[in-house]
Amino acid sequence: MTASAFPVPRLHIVTGKGGTGKTSVAAALALALAGSGRRVLLAEVEGRQGIAPLFEAPSLGYEERHLAAGLDGGEVFGQSVDADEALLDYLTMFYRLGSAGKALQKFGAIDFATTIAPGLRDILLTGKLKEAASRTESGRMAYDAVVLDAPPTGRVVKFLNVTVESGRLAKTGPIGKHSRSVARMLHSSLTAVHVVTTPAAMPVQETVDAYKELMAADLPVGQLVLNKVAGAKAVEVDAAQIMAGLERVGLNPDDAMVSGLVEEYTAARAEIESVDAYRDRLERLGRPVAELPLLPEGVDLSGLYQLARVLRPLIIGGRRNG
Repeated sequence: MTASAFPVPRLHIVTGKGGTGKTSVAAALALALAGSGRRVLLAEVEGRQGIAPLFEAPSLGYEERHLAAGLDGGEVFGQSVDADEALLDYLTMFYRLGSAGKALQKFGAIDFATTIAPGLRDILLTGKLKEAASRTESGRMAYDAVVLDAPPTGRVVKFLNVTVESGRLAKTGPIGKHSRSVARMLHSSLTAVHVVTTPAAMPVQETVDAYKELMAADLPVGQLVLNKVAGAKAVEVDAAQIMAGLERVGLNPDDAMVSGLVEEYTAARAEIESVDAYRDRLERLGRPVAELPLLPEGVDLSGLYQLARVLRPLIIGGRRNG
């Protein structure tokens, strides 16, 4: 697949309500984006350590390290972005403190700084991601894409939009300039915020609310990902058909058995039809909906590649609306 076949966004932010599988979706997306000759960074924040177990790898640290091969022979790297380490990078970049920055960390100055300015921590985290998405090495981009396993939907807008507020507060100087440059990227077509949900009432409602908040904050929404969808289709079956089917395989069902099976089928059908209703509700938001199957055995490394194969044509081959 050629580079031109990939989407414009360089920074893919994956969010969702807890329990929807956003970490698995972020990992699968990184594998899908890592086509031939491409390098993708898969990052997490706030010490979550949810990525490494999926890849059967040791816990991630601040140093970027190789995690896995992509679907077409590219490379996926992993990183756990730490605000303290990011601040040391920032001080080195703008103030050339070098080893003096380590001394500040030793004496607790970094914790003090992020405590008196709570938004600074999020600025440092998003700033590090922006740096990774923009970095060049040997005349080419260090990473063709960066995928973030982001905070959940309840706090993702605040996490991404804090740079705007800090940019307003710090009108001049390196902090203000840095904040505004991060904000420009997060609010541009170089970024896509993908929202993950499952076919259930509360996650879908939270996805709808998150979509509205992202749009109100002028943050670019990418795909809505409907995850853990069972593959069954709703069909019409009545008691007579169930009894006839059981008799065809040599069983002699009584009314109680057939009645119980009808009851189970009715409940299953209602669940299948509810998935259709949730899908319709998401589609009415006007964004592409990528649908991922339920993996009954859970998501392991093999499952990640399975999800990546489903995601690739949906997200990489698709276009974002608006």
